[in-house]
Amino acid sequence: MRLCPESRRWTELLARHTRLTVTVSSVRPVSGGCIHRALRIDTPEGAFFAKENAAPNLALFETEARSLGVLAGAGAVRVPRVVGAFAEGERAYLVLEYIEMGPTPPGGMAVLGEALACLHGVSAEAFGWAETNFIGSTPQANPWSGEWVAFIRDHRLQPMADRLAGKGVHFRHWNDVMENVDTVIGGFPVVPSLLHGDLWGGNAGFTCTGEPLIYDPASYYGHAETDLALTELFGGFSREFYDAYFSVRPREDGYARRRELYNLYHILNHALLFGGGYAAQAQHLIDRLARWK
Repeated sequence: MRLCPESRRWTELLARHTRLTVTVSSVRPVSGGCIHRALRIDTPEGAFFAKENAAPNLALFETEARSLGVLAGAGAVRVPRVVGAFAEGERAYLVLEYIEMGPTPPGGMAVLGEALACLHGVSAEAFGWAETNFIGSTPQANPWSGEWVAFIRDHRLQPMADRLAGKGVHFRHWNDVMENVDTVIGGFPVVPSLLHGDLWGGNAGFTCTGEPLIYDPASYYGHAETDLALTELFGGFSREFYDAYFSVRPREDGYARRRELYNLYHILNHALLFGGGYAAQAQHLIDRLARWK
């Protein structure tokens, strides 16, 4: 079989950097986010999904691959199997199994909600992660910490505000919010939970056989409510999802207030990455959080 240059290139890449010995028959772009180029790699042995970016972005792929490995090991919800993360020349790649996606099946959101609650039942001795990873393309530091309030304040919110300040974006009442973090969280003991870390509607779905699937993680051990809060920020999760989740992990008093604080992190990141109206949305949240006592 005569291969086109792109198929030949991918046949050689997979042979050099993974355990796969396959002949790539076609390579075509697919949807897969706004940061990386996404590809479907077809072979006679099956298809693979690949992300491609400039070589300096290899760390994004390596940390995602390791997060997927930890999530897979938890056994609570399906994630794509990692084939390899590598760089060659000026390009970096992440190769995963290709999973055919389908519509949400009847009762599927309830199954996903229960699965997420089970994932959050996987714990650790401290908050953090074994390495710095990324939320989108923004570095996310994860030093191990025994104090959740300090972790969310010093390693999530403040670094994001500092990055925005470096771009000339400043927020009134920011110091009031930082002083108020403990009050907003409510003082109850938080147990570290294994998190997806970036669980909006675009990072969850169902296979063609109706199995729940999550992907594109930014994992760490933190408050389970941070994952839950993000599912509410941009929508895409039904009432049956939340009913099923809370049937396994009951809603704690004060969640609605903490949800605002936890989603501020993601809104700040969107302001950093995309600009637009996200800074104004963040300021609106900051004004409310600064007043809570």
